[in-house]
Amino acid sequence: MSAINPFGPAGWTPERLGDLAGKTYLVTGANAGTGFQATRALLRQNATVVMLNRSAQRSRTAIETLRDEFGAGAKVRFIRTDLASLASVREAAAEVLASVARIDALICNAAIAQVPRQKLTVDGFESMLGTNHYGHFLLSGLLYELVERSKGRIVVVASLGYKMGIRTIQFDDMNWDNNYSQNSTYSQSKLAQMMFAYELQDRLTQANKTDVEVYVCHPGSSRTSLIKTSGNLVTRVAFRIMSLSPMVQSAERGSWPEVMCATEDGLQQRALYGPTGRMQWVGPVGMGTLEPYAYDKPVMERLWALSEAATGFSWEL
Repeated sequence: MSAINPFGPAGWTPERLGDLAGKTYLVTGANAGTGFQATRALLRQNATVVMLNRSAQRSRTAIETLRDEFGAGAKVRFIRTDLASLASVREAAAEVLASVARIDALICNAAIAQVPRQKLTVDGFESMLGTNHYGHFLLSGLLYELVERSKGRIVVVASLGYKMGIRTIQFDDMNWDNNYSQNSTYSQSKLAQMMFAYELQDRLTQANKTDVEVYVCHPGSSRTSLIKTSGNLVTRVAFRIMSLSPMVQSAERGSWPEVMCATEDGLQQRALYGPTGRMQWVGPVGMGTLEPYAYDKPVMERLWALSEAATGFSWEL
């Protein structure tokens, strides 16, 4: 059961946002879906948003749409970032560090899901683990010092899909060469993201570093292009049918948990934020149920070491 929502029966809503002028937010996967809607919410409050997107054309189209809504002076731009390529992540981080003065929150929103057949990234990783976890692990590490100087936040956008698989990390076959499954493998990628965040929380506490906050949230069941861009035909059709039901909410509402985690004070870090209504798919935004295996300490520590080795990046905390 969810705890009593501190934001009242309606939960957290963007009406709680104040003026964000002078603050800068980085959002991965911001040209569509919840990332785009989060960008809209932040721009509406006068923030600066840097979109970290793979597609330059879709980014330009998104920016045109945003400037049509908020005016030509809207402070939004993009830096090309392909999370499936460690080289691209390094190039993007270098550009961020050269051109961005502060990071009030890095919102790790981008993801791919339900890839029907095993695919590998250019670096040889299973595609969902490589994109969703390793890409964000490296990006967060490369930008950490600027986040720390800004006394900012890292927000990991997870998924209730972390419950769909084996509920741990398959260390003996990280690429799922022997038992690939679109759901179980996706589940592992999202669980890995959560474990990264919770282990980072522990390491910051151990290092007595209190200037950076780390939060984990999920969008619930939202109408986005996530399944359409990577799922197979059966999965896409099933989600399309389900999206017509009250158990699926708009992408705008799906963005509220990540906007909350990027801006709201007084949140608990060892938590999972998202919808708190039926099945925690929809409903008022608040703190939901977090399964203990998502912060299994020996597994988190082993995953951290493996992730540093895989990305070739060691965090200095």
